[in-house]
Amino acid sequence: MKSRKLRIHAPAIVYFDKVRRCGSFREAARSLNVASSAVNRQILKLEEELGTALFERLPSGLKLTAAGEIFARHVIAVMQDTERVSSELDALQGLRSGHVEIATVEGVTADLLPDVIGRMRALYPNVSVGVSILGSTAIPQQIINGQADLGLAFALLRNNDLHQLVRGRFHLGAIMPPEHPLADHPHLTFATCAAHPLILAKPELSIHHLLAPAIAQSKNWGHAVVETSSVELAKKLALRGAGIAFQTRIGIEEELAAGRLRHIPVMHGRPVMSDLGVYTRAGRSLPVAVDAFARMLVEEISARELAEQQTLQLNDA
Repeated sequence: MKSRKLRIHAPAIVYFDKVRRCGSFREAARSLNVASSAVNRQILKLEEELGTALFERLPSGLKLTAAGEIFARHVIAVMQDTERVSSELDALQGLRSGHVEIATVEGVTADLLPDVIGRMRALYPNVSVGVSILGSTAIPQQIINGQADLGLAFALLRNNDLHQLVRGRFHLGAIMPPEHPLADHPHLTFATCAAHPLILAKPELSIHHLLAPAIAQSKNWGHAVVETSSVELAKKLALRGAGIAFQTRIGIEEELAAGRLRHIPVMHGRPVMSDLGVYTRAGRSLPVAVDAFARMLVEEISARELAEQQTLQLNDA
């Protein structure tokens, strides 16, 4: 069964939201299957009622004005609350349908996210899931703008527009094949690793910022053989022996279990930790399907955090 699509808003609200997302009247009209003139007319009517312009008409496209940004926050809240009402009405009738849109970092797509999606599909086969892969720094805006229901990101700075549902703390480690000269160390510093070829993260990734203090204090270490914004590429290169990469255990579970990679915690005075969080827009009441998916993510991240702690305790024993 399909989730109900409530049509309870004035066309101007719906059209404004679509123009905001698409960045042009033409693309919005195509998406809504209406004439461009109809979209333009509704926006002009809305601007007249509000007494201010909502979009700047630029050669490169449309851009929200300051008033448009304020109005957009209201529209996002209204549209998302409608999704929640629709979901709750479906649940009341015994339906288990809906859609969950996720903005996530690449690392969780190797094992963690597929596990949760698998559980979700088993329990709620009529719930669809959309996944966009981004760097941690780009995820907050996706949630705030209403383009994503949930965000999974490492090491996000505090943001009053976001609500954190869970925080799992994971060790950032140097990853390398078991035959690497450093593979049997219980822990490593960046300076020790820097005597070998390195694969480093670009600024789009939180790993770059977590390692920055250690890199700054390691003088005359040379340069990375590869810099990348893909943790998957870094993992593949580490597997081939191209250099030492830096990641959490999240995303290399299969390689660790098979013994093809070693993960050695990095120290910079103390362990370098990376927080994996699940985020929603602050103040939002989640639709039933989104809430169910979020709960599964919280359980999975908490379980993996505990498993890592137990593994490290066994290694130290």
